[in-house]
Amino acid sequence: MTTMMQNMQFALRQLRRSPGFTLVAVVIMALGIGANTAIFSVVHAVLLEPLPFGDIDPLVQVWHTPPQASFPGMKKFSVSPANFLDWQKQSAAFEKMALYSGTRFDVTGAGKPEAVTASSVSPEFFPVLGAKPLHGRTFLSGESGGGHDRVVVLSYKFWQTHYGADAGAVGRTIRLDGEPYTIVGVMGPAMTKPEFAQMWVPLALTPAEKAVRSEHNFRVLGKMKPGVTLKQAQSEMDTISQRLERAYPGDDKGWGALVVPLREETVGDIRPALLMMLGAVAFVLLIACANVANLVLARTFARRKEIAIRTAMGATRPRIVQQLLSETVLLALFGGVVGLVVAHFGIELLLKYFADNLPRMGEIGLSLPVLAFTLAVSVVTGILSGLIPALRMSKGDINEALKQGLGRTDADGGGRGMRSALVVMEVALSLVLLVGAGLMIRSLWKLQTIDPGFDEHHVLTMSVKVGKKQFTSADQEAQFFDQVQQRVRALPGVEHAGAVDDLPLVGGSNQPVAIEGHAAASLSEQPEVSVRVATAGYFKTMRIPLLEGRDISADDTANSAPVVVISQSMAKQFWPDGSPVGHHLKLSFYPDKDREIVGVVGDVKQDGLDSSVGIATLYWPLAQTSGAPAGPWMPRSLSLVVRTAGEPRTLATAVTAAIQEINKDVPVDNVLTMEEFVGETLTQRSFNMQLLAIFGLLALVLCTGGIYSVLAYSVRRGMKEIGLRIAFGATKADVLRVVVARGMKPTVIGIAIGLIAAIALGRVATSMIYGVSSRDLATFTSTSVTILLMLVALGASIFPALRATRVDPLVVLRDE
Repeated sequence: MTTMMQNMQFALRQLRRSPGFTLVAVVIMALGIGANTAIFSVVHAVLLEPLPFGDIDPLVQVWHTPPQASFPGMKKFSVSPANFLDWQKQSAAFEKMALYSGTRFDVTGAGKPEAVTASSVSPEFFPVLGAKPLHGRTFLSGESGGGHDRVVVLSYKFWQTHYGADAGAVGRTIRLDGEPYTIVGVMGPAMTKPEFAQMWVPLALTPAEKAVRSEHNFRVLGKMKPGVTLKQAQSEMDTISQRLERAYPGDDKGWGALVVPLREETVGDIRPALLMMLGAVAFVLLIACANVANLVLARTFARRKEIAIRTAMGATRPRIVQQLLSETVLLALFGGVVGLVVAHFGIELLLKYFADNLPRMGEIGLSLPVLAFTLAVSVVTGILSGLIPALRMSKGDINEALKQGLGRTDADGGGRGMRSALVVMEVALSLVLLVGAGLMIRSLWKLQTIDPGFDEHHVLTMSVKVGKKQFTSADQEAQFFDQVQQRVRALPGVEHAGAVDDLPLVGGSNQPVAIEGHAAASLSEQPEVSVRVATAGYFKTMRIPLLEGRDISADDTANSAPVVVISQSMAKQFWPDGSPVGHHLKLSFYPDKDREIVGVVGDVKQDGLDSSVGIATLYWPLAQTSGAPAGPWMPRSLSLVVRTAGEPRTLATAVTAAIQEINKDVPVDNVLTMEEFVGETLTQRSFNMQLLAIFGLLALVLCTGGIYSVLAYSVRRGMKEIGLRIAFGATKADVLRVVVARGMKPTVIGIAIGLIAAIALGRVATSMIYGVSSRDLATFTSTSVTILLMLVALGASIFPALRATRVDPLVVLRDE
């Protein structure tokens, strides 16, 4: 410890003598360490920090797996109530299983109506998760029906924003859809399952709803018994699924089950992106280490005589290495402190701009594990930065070092090779990052150039959420939306208006259909298509082309002949050799009516710009959606779409006012332009691209500094060689060419190595890119990446080269 303290004190004195070197090295290390700390804080919170549900290992999400003939490529599907109840009865692997789904309420009686998202949960939901309330209690077993289900548990955020974090909120009454509910509990801030829930209510299923097998609208949580493995639970669920398939072939043929660990279910989609980002910042840190190593190598070379004297006086090689490493570790610790400031602002930016892209964003911060990571990274960075220079300088020739400054050359040929090797590493790592960013940029650009099947320009959209108590039939709901559209169309600047239950690109309902003229099949074997509820004017507003027949019109009411409009892909799927117009089909969940196909419209991307799922689509009029045999009519949340002559945002207030003039109790939210809506569907890819581009640019800056510093030092140490060249007749152009070639050589080698590495690592990004091969040579060799690095290296070489041309050979030779 005494030796270590002496080393640190001496290192501090040395750093004070070179403030410029110290400042540059600390800034470089702070950038590398700060970037790593910021990304690690995200990785720690999302992937490593235990979920707030007690013992997470036995918790799983259980899904249906649908028949691939009806749902090609789809691996997970929601669960039907009857199948869940059979799973619950027949399973021996699970201690508890819980059923839940999403719902929506209008909060009324306190001024302007507000639509809130909620989750209907079975009594086992909170016990399965092991989630305890912050105040009050959760649901009792008797509160799942029989008129005892008018109780609600609030989320922490809703409790804070609506009740001012008052513990006395428990026991109060809140009106949901006009009905009084008693607040029985408040959950803590960590309880965010499901993510959309602002509150939880008991799931009250009627006997008829419990018998439904064909409709899949629920999700299932399970807690495995002690000692049961995931493989055993999956095997049991496979057996139960086969048993149900034999017992109920009409509904369950081809339907299986999938058991997924809850942690993987929560963070599985984001894991590859986060690990890629962690690898990217590790590359940035290595580049920073190489940069600092080059600076330290140049500085320690100037101290060769000092090191030789120490060695001559008895200092061992390990003692010399310790002393030199103490300086770089001290530099790295200073860099770590400044890096924490960089990380703090980096985390704030992540929270500000990317809060919707990552789960558990509220838990991200500079926690103790993150601070420990920063300390460890700082020490490792210091060792990596100083190890090569320390080993290089501690094995030099003592006699040659002691002669330094006595007229002999002090050029360091061996050191030059080491510094060039470090530049090669910097260039290679920078190229890998820039190629990754290039792939992401090209992928995002390709997605943005895809035709979604509609024109998103000059369209305003908003969610109009009709409550259960406001209308008693689909016909009344249709009349309300007809009035809304008439009022909105009359506004100055509005060209068209319509409505649909699910906007494109975000998925929606998939339902089986029975096609006239095709062989009868059981429900489980019937083909599935996307089903959308639309009003007159929707296709014109979205500029979805009408290819054949007619559009949905205001005359398509509950009393008129049932009709549907289908997409081009659906027409080709079922009527490849003729026109579908005039043919009939049945919606299998509404089998009481034959529905005539009256029109064919263009295909629309229903499930994302990069997905071909759901393009075969059926549209049916809102007024004709009543009459479901499985239960009463239920109101829908419809999205109003309004095409404007000018900027859509300028009409948002007027459109909202027009809706509430008709019914002041109807909440309106999610007011967006359609361009903003489309952009939101790409936010995850945009997040990946932006972060990788930032790291790529940071690597490019560090790489540029590395090339420049090596060449500047090389010119300064090689003054004699340059002076001799000029004395023997070399022109300024000859000197310029030699110095630039010296700088470009490691750059070219680094680019070659980087391209090979980029091709090898390109497979990692395959799942995160669209329409671009991970080996896309157009990206690897385009001016945006490879030529960019060449130009940067050339620019970094020019300034030292120009300095070299101004060498006075007489002065250099006199000094020698």
